[in-house]
Amino acid sequence: MLKRIVGNCLSGYMSPEYAMKGIVSTKVDVFSFGVLLLEIVSGKKNNSFHHSGDQQMNLIGYAWQLWNADRALEVIDSEVGESCPHADEIKRCIHVSLLCVQDQAKDRPTMENVVLMLTKETMPLPPPQHPAFFNNTVEEEAKEPENKSDNCSTNNVSISVMEAR
Repeated sequence: MLKRIVGNCLSGYMSPEYAMKGIVSTKVDVFSFGVLLLEIVSGKKNNSFHHSGDQQMNLIGYAWQLWNADRALEVIDSEVGESCPHADEIKRCIHVSLLCVQDQAKDRPTMENVVLMLTKETMPLPPPQHPAFFNNTVEEEAKEPENKSDNCSTNNVSISVMEAR
């Protein structure tokens, strides 16, 4: 039974429902698996990926953009190359990973279905919906504000109580 989640928003593996609302479900692991699968295929980390375009985004956002432009295979690790003999299998992995990182937990497959999707090549896959954390909005929100007075009360006084664990 799941009792505690370890990680933080910046790690890139935490599901949005847990990161934002503290809601734990069986879909938390599905989200993490989807991120991990994308990292394996691309050879890049989700939380440290920055596409060299107009907009800074994470690996999930980059894969989503390529998927919508019908260029999903461009996410593949450059060491593997797009001309690999198993391009259809890799594209299926990208598709499954995007299903796993969908914004709404109810839209994500169960881990049982993920295993079936990856092992049964003839199983039809639904189109993925918008992913969670499309760009680095969570990372940007987690950063400290430039003006630390924004964290103070209206009279610029704060009180901290130190307690040992």
